[in-house]
Amino acid sequence: MIPENAMSTAARSSGAHGPLGAGRRPVVGVSLKLYFGLAATRKWLAEVAALQDAMAQLPRPVDLFVLPAFPALADARELLAGTGIAYGAQDVHWAETGAWTGEVSAGMLAEAGARYAAVGHAERRRHFGETDTTVAAKAGAAVRAGLVPVICAGERHDAGPARAVEETLTQVRAALGGTGPGSEVIIAYEPVWAIGAREPAPAQHVRTVATAVGACLRDHGVSGRVVYGGTAGPGTFGQLAGSVDGLFLGRLAHDTGSLRQVLEEVAAAGVPAPLPPTP
Repeated sequence: MIPENAMSTAARSSGAHGPLGAGRRPVVGVSLKLYFGLAATRKWLAEVAALQDAMAQLPRPVDLFVLPAFPALADARELLAGTGIAYGAQDVHWAETGAWTGEVSAGMLAEAGARYAAVGHAERRRHFGETDTTVAAKAGAAVRAGLVPVICAGERHDAGPARAVEETLTQVRAALGGTGPGSEVIIAYEPVWAIGAREPAPAQHVRTVATAVGACLRDHGVSGRVVYGGTAGPGTFGQLAGSVDGLFLGRLAHDTGSLRQVLEEVAAAGVPAPLPPTP
């Protein structure tokens, strides 16, 4: 049972209001899920840290955050120190303290140096029975601890954009009810049917849903960015530029060469083309 005070609000602003893609700082996130062991995670984190020089050369800044498994948070803190690359957790509990065996609080994550915490992923809903109420409580706990919740939302079946908007907004509105006006969030739009598929969802489908989500954030007075996830990788952002603020990556980012390519594509998408030389 979720405690009643788990739904209290917080006020944190990042200045991330406004239409999607309108001069806002783009963001790319990576969740490792449970694909890597500790040694493999350390190796991958070291490779990610090595991207800092390439990121410094991008035509515009891109925020990058990674979400390893809980035991690797200390490794992330060590290996990413001084790089400007943030890290966080793939889940968080709604309670700050108490008899919650096996859970990790938002406050403890903040102490570990985490900046982000994912909540409401489709796999958590499907395998662990998480509901909109659970997700709202976790998002609220993250905000109160100074974390940015990465709120995952998306429709289960490919039934067209209208149904996708309806189902996704139901999840987003519920989650925002736990955070309160002025909070900073990231909404990861991930149509469940596109997760692990051969291709991402069609670009126009994503644009329609992302536009609706952006309007929802503004209606709630929430500072937020919208990213797309669901078989996202190199080439995805170019089709979505102007409608989302970035990407939420999975297995395609295990290859840090592909991750670098995504970062370059995201950075280049908002840069005006150079003027032709004057004759």
